This record gives sequence, C-alpha cells and structure tokens, in this order.
Amino acid sequence: MNIAEDKIKQSMQKMSETLCLRNYSRKTREAYIRCVRIFLEKNPSELETPNNELINQFLLELFYHNKASQTVSQYFHALRFYYDVVLCTPMTLNWRTPKRRQRLPTVLSHDEIKRVLCAVTNRKHRTMIALAYGAGLRVSEVVSLRVYDCDFDSGFIHLKSAKGNKDRLTLLPEKLSEDLHRLAHGKPGSAFLFESERGGRLTTTTIQKVFTRALRKVTVVKPATFHSLRHSFATHLLERGTDIRYVQELLGHANIRTTQLYTHVTNPTLKNIRSPL
Repeated sequence: MNIAEDKIKQSMQKMSETLCLRNYSRKTREAYIRCVRIFLEKNPSELETPNNELINQFLLELFYHNKASQTVSQYFHALRFYYDVVLCTPMTLNWRTPKRRQRLPTVLSHDEIKRVLCAVTNRKHRTMIALAYGAGLRVSEVVSLRVYDCDFDSGFIHLKSAKGNKDRLTLLPEKLSEDLHRLAHGKPGSAFLFESERGGRLTTTTIQKVFTRALRKVTVVKPATFHSLRHSFATHLLERGTDIRYVQELLGHANIRTTQLYTHVTNPTLKNIRSPL
C-alpha cells in the first residue's frame, strides 16, 4: 500500500466513525464512503482541501457517463459531508441538486398479484411476497422483520429503524395472521420472522429472485420489481378511497408529495375518459 492509499484508508475510517456518531444508516454510510473513496482515488491531491473546480468537473463526468441524477446527488452530498463535517473545510461550490426524472410507478393489478402468489410454491416465500403487498413493505423491511415486530392483537406491524432511521406502524393483514403466527411459533421475540434454512436472516436477493421467477412464470410483461408490490399497496388503497394522509403514514413518507405520485396512477377522471378513435 502506497502513502496515498494509506492516507485515503485513514480518512475513510475517520469518515465512517463520524457517520456512525451522526447516526447515519449502514447503507448511507457505505454509499457515502464508496463515493468519496472513488473521488479521492481519482484526485488524491484533494484529500485535505476541496477544489471546487475539480469537484464540479468530477460531477459533470458522472453525467457524461449517464449516471442517474440521484446518483450524482449522492456523490455531491457525500463529498460535502466529507469536507464540511469530517475535515471542517467547507466546500463553496455553488451546485444545486439536479432535477430528477419523474417516473410513474409500476403497479400490478389485483389479478396479477394473485397469479404471482399462486405461482410461488414455497409457503414461506409466498407469505413474504403477500406481506410486502399487504403491508406496503420494502424488501429490506420484509427480511428484517422480527417476531416482536408483529402485534397480532392490534393488527399492526411496528417497523423499527426503517428507511431514514425512522420507526413506523403499518397494517398486519388479517389474511396472513395464521401464516405469520405459524412462522413466529416457538421463536424468541428477537428472532427473524423469515429465517433462512441455515438460520439467520434471508437475503434480499433470495426473495427478489423468487418474485422475478414468479413474474416470468405467469407471463407478467410489466417492468415490475419487488418494490412494485409496495407501489401496488399504495395505489390500491387510494383506489379504495383511503385518505392520502393515512397512506403517507403507512408508507413512512416524510413528504406528502412523494405519496401524491400515486394519484397520477389512480386518477379516476382519466380512467373514465374514452379515446375518440
């Protein structure tokens, strides 16, 4: 290891410790450190003092390489944290977060979800997919569920330290109560609800692959991902007339504008319009 590599390693260790003290989530810590390391390996002379021109050029190159706007934003915020917080040498770059492309979420119909569930033969995997839809959970939240998170008496799931390090309550579907009781039976409260065959938590990749295979099996041609189950949960609640503020709370959105994206999919006025053709 040369001197520059050793200094970068030390700086990343200091940054990791600072992020921990600021209570950033594990995923954010890993992402920020990766972004800053890539920048410093390319620009080792900027290890201690920010060069706004170089940083600006680096961000532009990310765009030139077709990186998504949210990815470029992550690099910028990671670098700003490194210089402003870790080194206390603030960046003075006049740079605004790029405008994100507004995409409508991919939503599965009730029939498509039923077909997908029928295509999954493993009972545990089927319950995981059904719960993601019935409670509006992210894949990371499904695999991280512990026995004590399920309140069967109240009919709620208590998600702890979810995205943004926030707790929230969401629905525990009554139709899944029996299956969840069976999975929880005999386990201590701290145990993972959906354990792997070897014990411990299932990986997100495992259940994502199961879902993708089921989509292919029932020939769903939409560009759906596991996260589409969460989109479908929100959309179907709004279609049933649930107040958007309650949907926002169940999803854990900090800003209601994020939840309002689903109103573009559920707009009944648009659905009642007939083409003149």
